[in-house]
Amino acid sequence: MKKKVSIGITPVLIVALLTILSVLGGCVQQGQGGKSAPQLTIYMQMGGNEGDPSTLARTNGARAAAEALNIKLIAQYSGWQPEKMIAQFKEAVAARPDGIVIMGHPGEGAFEALVEDAVKKGIIITSNNNPLPGLEKKYQPDGFGYAGAQLYSGGYLTGTAMLRAGLKAGDKALVYDLWSQEGRSKSPQGIYDALTEAGLIVEKMDISPEVDAEASACVPVLTAYLQKNPGLKAIGTQHGNVTSQLMNVLKAAGKKPGDVVVGGIDLSPATIEGIEKGYVSASFDQVLYLQGFFPVQQIWLTKNYKIPGLHIDTGVGTVTPENISVLKPLIEEGVR
Repeated sequence: MKKKVSIGITPVLIVALLTILSVLGGCVQQGQGGKSAPQLTIYMQMGGNEGDPSTLARTNGARAAAEALNIKLIAQYSGWQPEKMIAQFKEAVAARPDGIVIMGHPGEGAFEALVEDAVKKGIIITSNNNPLPGLEKKYQPDGFGYAGAQLYSGGYLTGTAMLRAGLKAGDKALVYDLWSQEGRSKSPQGIYDALTEAGLIVEKMDISPEVDAEASACVPVLTAYLQKNPGLKAIGTQHGNVTSQLMNVLKAAGKKPGDVVVGGIDLSPATIEGIEKGYVSASFDQVLYLQGFFPVQQIWLTKNYKIPGLHIDTGVGTVTPENISVLKPLIEEGVR
């Protein structure tokens, strides 16, 4: 596997984004092709629940792009439930907006006919957070792009960061995730493969729909698992809200920082605290702000300049006890 470079949103990148916004904002004010640029309407699937840790930065990024580009943004929150995402997409199509940003959790089969119908109606479709590669390839000329992590490689990166935290061949590990969902399972599979390739003994356990909707329900589940498996050395997940609960899990099980290596995803306040206190060894950083910003920008660019869909990998690093102090101010601003 190719080595990935870990980077963050540096001041240079912030300046670059502000410059892009300034240029695009000028285009909005001046009009495109000598014509005034009308306000666009975009529906966007944000994922979880409004304001929750795995959704806030994405929402902030989308709102920033919408404000800069004179876009009416209608946010949709699904609690990560695939069925609700499909229902929301149908609602959005019925409203005949200029564009819709979707997430790939329901799978390509569930979306295929619906996306085809929307594109025929002149609605620009693009995606974030969870890719739909077949649909992206088919409708890329119509503006279907992707802004988000490459799921498998992101999970693998998390697994390698866990190994650097002190795991070794023969150690027992658990990967706790949404194994029953085809799209979502690619991320934890990356963790699983990284750990098993290093010689660890790894078990998979599926997150229930109840835990998926309310992550605090994982505390008794994982506490009981730790009691039955006292020799467990690691827990990995690519579920952001579950990651935010793992410090509580370890405390409830009587574990001290470092007793169990934890690898997770996203940067909620609870996850940040877990990293600072040593309960969380590494959290995969998807840069959720950009997962909100770029899809909104994509639809504007396609609508005004006929630019095809862009594929943007936002998952490029991990947050660890070694770099959390540098990133924390940006996280608190809601841009990481």
